[in-house]
Amino acid sequence: MGKTIAEKILSLKSGRDVSAGDVTLAEVDFCFGQDGTSALIIDELNNLGGLYNPQKFAMFIDHNAPPPLASVANIHQKMRNFAKKHRCLLFEPGEGISHQLVPEKGFVLPGELVLGADSHTCTYGALGALSTGVGSTDLAAAAFSGKLWFKVPQSIKIVLKGNLPPATQPKDLILYLIGQMGADGATYKSVELYGEVIENIEMDGRFTICNMGVEMGAKFMIIPPDEKTIEWAKQHSARPFTPIWADEDATYEEIREFDISSLTPMVAKPHRVDNVVPVEEVEGLEIQEVLIGTCTNGRLSDLRAAARVLKNRKIHPDVRLLIVPASRSILQEAVKEGLVEVFLSAGAIVLPPGCGPCVGTHQGIPADGEKVLSTANRNFKGRMGNPNAEIYLASPLTCAASAIEGKISDPRKYL
Repeated sequence: MGKTIAEKILSLKSGRDVSAGDVTLAEVDFCFGQDGTSALIIDELNNLGGLYNPQKFAMFIDHNAPPPLASVANIHQKMRNFAKKHRCLLFEPGEGISHQLVPEKGFVLPGELVLGADSHTCTYGALGALSTGVGSTDLAAAAFSGKLWFKVPQSIKIVLKGNLPPATQPKDLILYLIGQMGADGATYKSVELYGEVIENIEMDGRFTICNMGVEMGAKFMIIPPDEKTIEWAKQHSARPFTPIWADEDATYEEIREFDISSLTPMVAKPHRVDNVVPVEEVEGLEIQEVLIGTCTNGRLSDLRAAARVLKNRKIHPDVRLLIVPASRSILQEAVKEGLVEVFLSAGAIVLPPGCGPCVGTHQGIPADGEKVLSTANRNFKGRMGNPNAEIYLASPLTCAASAIEGKISDPRKYL
C-alpha cells in the first residue's frame, strides 16, 4: 500500500514502517523556541540536563524585540545566558522572525522533520518538510533527546486548478481555502497541496500558504518538492537532503478539488480566520490601522507588491500604516531596491524585523473600537493587544490599497 508524505517522512525518522494512526518515536532534525516560549523550555532543559545537540536547537528573540518591559528584557537575558553556556544558536532582536530565519539560514530542508515552540512552524511545509508547532515542554524533550513521540496523522489531498487571477495573491488563496475548509476542517491532519496553481507560485508565496495551515487545524501543511523547492534549498544550504514525495497509490482520508480561476481578493472578518468573504462584501469599511508584514507576509515579494501600489501615493490621513520586514536581510534588500523609500514617502512607519504588532505586546496596539486590516495570520479577539478592536486579514495588495483610501478597498483598481 502506498504512503503519503507524512507517513514516509515519519517512517524514515522512526526507522520503521508506520502508517496513519500509528504512534511512533521519531528523530527530529531541528527544533527551536522564541522569546514567548523559551523561558519554560530553558527551565525544562535545565531540569533534564542540557541539550542533545546544540547545533540542532535555536532560540529567536522576535516576539518582543526590542523588549518593551524590564520583565521581557530579563527573559531575553535568560536566553542569552543559556545560549552562551550551552553554545546553542541565538538570534537577537532585529535579526528577524523565526519562521523566516529557519528556512533562510538553511536549518530546514526537504524531507526533514522540524519542531518549533510556535504554532506557525507549519510554514516549512513549503520546502516539502514535516514541520509543526508543539508546546514548550514537548520542545524541551525533543531538544534534550533528539526525538519526540508522534501519532501519524491521516492526510488530506487538496488539488487546486486554474491560475491566480490578476491582483490576487497566495494570501487570498489560503484565506479562501481556510474559509472553505473551516477552522477545524483539518484538525491533526497532514494536508498535501497539488495542482497547477501551486506549481506556478514562487517560494515566498508557498511559505505564506503553509504558514496558515494551522488556521484550518492542520498538523502539517505540505507542498511536494519540485524544481523551485530544490533550487531554493540549494541556495540556502550546502547540506545534503532527500526530497520525499507521496506514492501514486497513497491513501487519503479526503481528496478535495478547487478551481480558483475566478478567485477575487479575500478578507477574513473578525474574530475568526475562517470568516472569509470576497473583498466586495466589506469594501468601503473604514479602517484606522494597516499592518503589512509578519511571518505570513513580511517577505520581499510581499513588500514589492505593497510598494507597487504605494509608489507616488500617500496613505489616508486617518490611517497608520505599519511595515514590518520578516528579517534583516529582507530589510536590507528592501532598502537597496528603494522599497523603504516608497513606504516612508507614502507616510508609513517602518518597524524593525520581528513579530511586532502581530502579537499585541508592543508596537501598534489599536485603540478601543478601531479597525485594523492586516496581512498577519490571526484575527482573534485581542490578538493585537486590545480585545475592543477588530482585526481583518487580507493580502499585501489589498492592505496597501486600503491604506491609501482609509477603507477596505479592492486592489485591482491600482494595478
